[in-house]
Amino acid sequence: MANSVTQEYLQMPPVTRAYTTACVLTTAAVQLEFITPFQLYFNPDLILHRYQLWRLFTNFLFFGPLGFSFFFNMIFLYRYCRMLEEGSFRGRTADFVYMFLFGGLLMTLFGLFSNLFFLGQAFTIMLVYVWSRRNPYMRMNFFGLLNFQAPFLPWVLMGFSLLLGNSIVVDLLGIGVGHIYYFLEDVFPNQPGGRKLLATPGLLQILFDGPEVDPDYSPLPEDPMEIPRQGQRGEEDEEE
Repeated sequence: MANSVTQEYLQMPPVTRAYTTACVLTTAAVQLEFITPFQLYFNPDLILHRYQLWRLFTNFLFFGPLGFSFFFNMIFLYRYCRMLEEGSFRGRTADFVYMFLFGGLLMTLFGLFSNLFFLGQAFTIMLVYVWSRRNPYMRMNFFGLLNFQAPFLPWVLMGFSLLLGNSIVVDLLGIGVGHIYYFLEDVFPNQPGGRKLLATPGLLQILFDGPEVDPDYSPLPEDPMEIPRQGQRGEEDEEE
């Protein structure tokens, strides 16, 4: 069992492995009381005036205390981040990192004018949005009651959050940033007179793009998964 878990972990693509590991370690550190959420949350005053620059990153790493909601968010983050990295971003690690930086920057700018303290959930919704738009014909099922195609998934999740009495501002932020990225990367360059605006910097390509991937490598199948029944997520069945 331990060997299978270790093997699965080592087979994760690098960006997905790094981000999910950082999230798990951050939550473990909070759970063990090595640090507190007050040292992690997004606070523009502390960032600008006390130079606590780590808050620009740590607010994306904490998803709340250890519990059902945390595990469901981690499953969602792992699943869609990995499917993106092994799917449309396969062999383009630098482009994937650039999407992370672009999305994180936009969310941080929005955070300057809002009272959002942690942006990890919005970042996850952004990943879900981009994946859903790039897999428009994937069929989803919500609690066995609602059938829909993948592009509606972020909106279904937002509606579920609303039914649970949670704020949908975070979901809207993730959807908005995801749409901006999708439009600039996938839509605008293919329009008459359009051009690619999100060119990945050469430094990122040097740092992250290695040799060609193994043609025999078998990526994680992009089949729908069960969406958690608790917390802020719904449920999907396998592709029809």
